Amino acid sequence: MAEPGVETRTRSSVITARAAASFDPVGRSVATARAFVRDTLQGWGYSDVVDDAVVLTSELVTNAVIHAGTSADVLCLRTEDGVRVEVADRYPEREVPIQGTGQSFGSPDRENGRGLLLCAALASRWGVEYTPTYKQVWFQLDLPQRQVGTRSAGPVLPTSLLPVADERVRVAVVQIDRGGTVVNWNKDAEHLFGYAAEQVTGKPLTDIAAWPHTPGIGTGIIEALQLSRWEGSYGIRGADGRVIPVYASHLRVRDTHGEPSTVCLLVRDDERAVIQTPLRAPVTDAGSESRSADPFEVFIGSPAPDDLDGLLQRTVERARDMLDGDSAFLLLATDDETELEVRASTGLPSARQRFARVPVEAGTGRYGSARMPAVHDDLTAVPGAVPLLNDTGMRSVVTVPLKVEGRLTGSLGVAAEGAARYSNEEALRLQFAADRIALAVESARLGELERLRRGSLSFLVEASDLLAGTLDRDQTLALMAQMTVPTLATWCAVYTIADQASDPYLSFVLHEDEDRIDGLKALLSKIDPPDPVPTPGARIWTAPADAAHQAALRTSMRELGRNSSPVSSGIGTTLATAAAVGGETVVLPLVARNRVIGMLTLGKPSDDHFRQEILELAEDLSRRAALALDNARLYSERTAISQALQRSLLPPGLPQVPGVEVEVIYRAAGEGNEVGGDFYDLFPIRDGAYGFAIGDVCGTGPEAAAVTGLARHALRLLAREGFGGPAVLERLNAAILDEGARSRFLTLLYGELWPQEDGSAVLKVVCAGHPLPLRLRQDGTVEPAAEPQPLLGVMEDLELYEQTITLDPGDVLLCVTDGVTERREGTRMLGDDGLTDVLTTCTGLTAGAVASRVLRAVERFAAEPASDDMAILAMRVPEPHTG
Repeated sequence: MAEPGVETRTRSSVITARAAASFDPVGRSVATARAFVRDTLQGWGYSDVVDDAVVLTSELVTNAVIHAGTSADVLCLRTEDGVRVEVADRYPEREVPIQGTGQSFGSPDRENGRGLLLCAALASRWGVEYTPTYKQVWFQLDLPQRQVGTRSAGPVLPTSLLPVADERVRVAVVQIDRGGTVVNWNKDAEHLFGYAAEQVTGKPLTDIAAWPHTPGIGTGIIEALQLSRWEGSYGIRGADGRVIPVYASHLRVRDTHGEPSTVCLLVRDDERAVIQTPLRAPVTDAGSESRSADPFEVFIGSPAPDDLDGLLQRTVERARDMLDGDSAFLLLATDDETELEVRASTGLPSARQRFARVPVEAGTGRYGSARMPAVHDDLTAVPGAVPLLNDTGMRSVVTVPLKVEGRLTGSLGVAAEGAARYSNEEALRLQFAADRIALAVESARLGELERLRRGSLSFLVEASDLLAGTLDRDQTLALMAQMTVPTLATWCAVYTIADQASDPYLSFVLHEDEDRIDGLKALLSKIDPPDPVPTPGARIWTAPADAAHQAALRTSMRELGRNSSPVSSGIGTTLATAAAVGGETVVLPLVARNRVIGMLTLGKPSDDHFRQEILELAEDLSRRAALALDNARLYSERTAISQALQRSLLPPGLPQVPGVEVEVIYRAAGEGNEVGGDFYDLFPIRDGAYGFAIGDVCGTGPEAAAVTGLARHALRLLAREGFGGPAVLERLNAAILDEGARSRFLTLLYGELWPQEDGSAVLKVVCAGHPLPLRLRQDGTVEPAAEPQPLLGVMEDLELYEQTITLDPGDVLLCVTDGVTERREGTRMLGDDGLTDVLTTCTGLTAGAVASRVLRAVERFAAEPASDDMAILAMRVPEPHTG
C-alpha cells in the first residue's frame, strides 16, 4: 500500500532498453552499484543525467545493503525522454518519511534516510512501492528539454571576456582503432606535436600520451578510449620531449564495416573553449517543491563516505559549476597544518598532480590565504598567492578554508581565466558549501588514513620478515627494490657506499615496467649520484628528471635533423625514460650504526608526486633496510674471514708421490664451514719418504677445527724432526692434553710412505682409535691393513706401535673417517661391512675413481644431507705398463 504524498505511478512511456543487477549486503556493493548505473546510462547516451542517477542509486543501495542489511536489486529502464531506476530491498517494514504530512524528512547529516530526501531534491518523479516481501524505491530522471537543433547555447559575452586563442586555432584530429592504435593523424596534429603522420601511425596512443588527465580519477587511458564519450585534460609528449597540455574530446564511432574506433579532437589546454562542452544549467521542475538551486544542497552523502577520491573530485566539479569557473581545486592539510597537499582538481594542466605540497604560512611560494576566505581579482598583481595556479592562465580566484571544530583541514578554490570574476558574495557561497562538506571530507580522510596506517603496519611487518630472512647482500638489495616497486614508487635505485672514503655506487635498479630498466640504469649511470647526507627523511632530487629531459631534447633534435620518417628505437627509449623519471624523485639515506651506507632513491613518472604518508612509510622502510644491508655486509665480511682462516687449516696442496696415485675427498658438515673436525694431510718428510694422516676430532665446527690445526701442524713439525710414528703421536697426545678444558679427543691414522724401485710401496702406520684402513688386492679381496690402538687426548701415558704394510702394484689402501662408516638411514648404518662391499667393486679403478665411488655410495645410502664431517684418502700403486 502506498503512503499518501508519495507518487507511486509514472506517466506512460515506452521502455526501449533495460538493465538489471543484484548486489550482496556488503559495503563494496555500493561502489559496484554506482559503476553499474554509470556504465549503463553512459552506454545509452544519457550522460546528462548520469551524475544525479549515480548519486541517488548510491544512497538507495546504501540504505539497502548497509542500513537494512539486505541484498539490493537495481533495475534501469530507458525511455524516449528519460530513465527510471528501481532499487528494491528485502526490508518492507522500514519506516519511510513522508512529504506533505507534517512529518519531517530529517537532517541531511543523518546516516540513513538521505536517499528519499535526495529523491525529492533531484528526481523528476519518485515513489515507494511495497509488497509482503520487499520494498522498492524508484525515481525518474527526465532529459532536459532543448530547442530543436540546439544542444546547448551560451550567453552573449563582451569581446573582452571571450577566450584568448592563437591567430589560427589548430584542432588535432586523431583516430584510434579498437586496439588503441593511431590510424589517422591530421596536419594540425603534426603542427601541434611535431610528429609526422607516418611517425605515429600504427603506434599505440599510450606511447605519447601523458596520463592521468585529472587528479582523483582512476580511469586509465585504455578505459577512457572505450567509453562512448569522454572529455577532459591530459598531456601529449611532443617530438622535443616536452609534455604539451591538451584538452580533448573523445567520441566512439563505428566505421562502414561496423568496426569501433575513437575520434579524438585535441587543442592546447589554454584553448579548451574551442571544443569544451558548455556546462548545462540546473534543470528546474515547477512540480518539484523541494528542488534546490544550489548543487551543494544535495551533495552530502554522495559519493559513498568511504570514497575519498570520488568525494573530493565531485566537490571540485560542483564548486566549479556553482561559480561558473574555469577550474577548481581542493587541498587537504597535513596533520600539523603546516602544508597542504593537492588531492583533486579539474580544469588545470596535468602537471598539477595529486600530492604536490604547498606550505601554508605566508611567504614566497607559500599559500598565504589558506586559513581565511580570500578573493584575488588578478593573480598577476599578487604572484605566488596561490602557487597551484602559477603558469596556468588563471587570473581570478576565490579560496575558502575547510575547517572542522576550528581546525584547518583543507582549502577549496575556484579560478577563472578572466580578471575580477568573483566577489565576496561568491566567496560566501563557496564557504557555505565548504562548511557543508568539511566534516564528510575529514571523516573520509581519517578513514583513508586509518586504512593506510593499517596497510603500512602490515607492509612493514612483511618487509621486516623478508629482510630478516637473508644475510646475502645482493638478495637484500633486490628485496629492498622489490618491496618499494610498485607499492611505494614506480621505480627505485639503490646506491651503496663501501666505506667512508668511497663514492656511492649504483648497485640495483628496478622499474615496474621491465622494459624501462635498462634505459633507467643507463641514465642514472651517466649522472652524479646523490650526496650521502645523513639527515633523516626524504629530500627531493631533480638530477634524473633534468638529465632525462635534456637527453630527450637532444635525441629529438637529432631525429628531426635526419628527417627520418619512422620514430627510431633510440628516441623511443629516450622518451620512455624521460617519462619514467619525469615526476618527483626523492632520496632517503640508508643509515646503520651511525654511518651512511647507501641511499634509497624512489621515483614517480611524469608530473606525479609522492604523498606524505608514503614518504613516511618509505623512511621507516629505509631504516629497516639499512640495518639489514649492514648486517649482510658484516656477515659477508666475517664469512670471508672465517673461510680464509679455515682454508689455512687445510693443506695447501697434495704433493706428487712418485709411483703412487693419491686422491683425497673432503666434506665439512655445516653451512659455511670449509673445515671441521675431520682432517687429512700428505707431506714430504725427507728424500724419498712421505708422511700422511687422516684424523677425526670429537665434534664439529670451530672448536674442532682449532684442534685440527694443532694436530696437522704438530704432525708435520715432529715428523720432519726425525721422530717415528709412535713418537709423533705420543707427543701430539701430550700437546692435546695441555689444552686443558679446550682439549678434545682425537682419532688418528698416521703413516709414512716409501715408494720402492720395484714398483711397490712400503707403509708404516699407527691407527690410534681410528677406523681401520682397508687394503684392496688385485684379486678383489679386502682386508684391514692395521690393528686398532688407543685414541689420543684421553690418557697421558700411551704405548703405541707401528705396523708395516707393502702395497703391490694394483693394490689400493683406503682410509676414511667415521663420517663414512657411520652414515645412517633410519636404523640402518653403512658400517665397516658396507664400506668393504663398496671397495670390493673397485678392482682396477684408479685412486680417484675409488674415492669417487665411495663418496657416491655414502651419499646414496641416505636421502638426508650428511650431518658429520667426512674425509676419504685413497692411495694406489699403479700396475706397470706392458709394451
